[in-house]
Amino acid sequence: MRHCNSLIEEIDVKRQFSVAAGIVASCVPSLSQAAEGVVDKADNAFMMICTVLVLFMTIPGIALFYGGLLRSKNVLSLLAQVMVSFALVCVLWVIYGYSLAFEPGNGFFGGFSQMMLKNLAFTDLSGSFYQLIHVAFQGSFACITVALIVGALGERIRFSALLIFSVLWLTFSYLPMAHMVWGGGVLSQDGALDFAGGTVVHVNAAVAGLVGAYLLGKRTGFGKEAFKPHNLPMVFTGTSVLYIGWFGFNAGSASAANEIAALAFLNTIVATAAAILSWVFAEWFFRNKPSLLGACSGCIAGLVGITPAAGMVGVGGALVIGLIAGFTGLWGVVALKRWLRVDDVCDVFGIHGVCGIVGCLLTGIFTAKSLGGTGHAEGITMLEQVGIQAFSILVCVVWSVIVAFVAFKIAELLVGLRVTVEIEREGLDINSHGESAYN
Repeated sequence: MRHCNSLIEEIDVKRQFSVAAGIVASCVPSLSQAAEGVVDKADNAFMMICTVLVLFMTIPGIALFYGGLLRSKNVLSLLAQVMVSFALVCVLWVIYGYSLAFEPGNGFFGGFSQMMLKNLAFTDLSGSFYQLIHVAFQGSFACITVALIVGALGERIRFSALLIFSVLWLTFSYLPMAHMVWGGGVLSQDGALDFAGGTVVHVNAAVAGLVGAYLLGKRTGFGKEAFKPHNLPMVFTGTSVLYIGWFGFNAGSASAANEIAALAFLNTIVATAAAILSWVFAEWFFRNKPSLLGACSGCIAGLVGITPAAGMVGVGGALVIGLIAGFTGLWGVVALKRWLRVDDVCDVFGIHGVCGIVGCLLTGIFTAKSLGGTGHAEGITMLEQVGIQAFSILVCVVWSVIVAFVAFKIAELLVGLRVTVEIEREGLDINSHGESAYN
């Protein structure tokens, strides 16, 4: 009898446990479901915030930074060029850009399955967040990359020519580079490291800007007249916006609110601070006075330098990268620019090109675990990784040079590349847009 009672009690306990387990199972996803991908609300919120920050970098960040560097008679033309090219890239990104950059294809271009995002469901995921957010986040990168080029062409390019160039360069330079590095193309297969856009964004845009500056020629009176920034407080404001927005640029490239995002966040702070000090003290030493423009330029140099490495190097590595980026950026806008004999109005190549290249190469070094980084791929030595980084830079430079040259030439044939001397002397604000920034 006792045996029967104990058996009944045991059965009752097992039944209660089974019911409780069923309730828990209905509320918590199984391990197999988690492995397949589960929506994480925190990651969704994080990625949307990061996307907004990157958009904030272009409008108003890039527009204010570049606008303040120009003469007052051309500031509105620069703001208009940035805003309209931004809108143009947004539209093209949805029509075909995202598909060609991130859909499976060959080693250089993606596929056409996501034209107009036709096969993208609202519930489709990219990792732990909705793929629609991934479309927006990566689109913001495309927008700012094209906007960066504008700074090298200011005060003399035709508005219509810039738009034609933007369509061609986005299609045949940015999209294939994004696919090659981030979309599973040849450079990613080769092991190239680019956390947030050292080659895809900065080197790519800087080289295109340099080609455009050469083809446009120097501004009328360049070298004979004073060409000083008309509004340094505007430059400072634009720099501050870029610094804030860059946290979305770098931390967001972790694609989740995780430890890699935290690492990229801190590295962005440290490298940028180091670059500001490096640039300012070097300028103070060589030119006897530390300048606000130098501090702003050093800030951008540090941000660019840490971009390819942000989520892969330790804090010590980020500090060294920032120090080197600040010094090499100053060299780029002073010595290298003089040697190249080019009128790069906003020093796009001197800062974004030089510091982007430096940052990419140093990524190959400081990613090593022995130096505090996350570690190279299995079987890859530091020297081999630096070689892979150098090759990816070479591919980016050659690709962008060819595409930019052809795109500018097509624009020149269709509408003419440069405004007349008369329009240039009077200013593009009045002649091209019928407006004036200051009364």
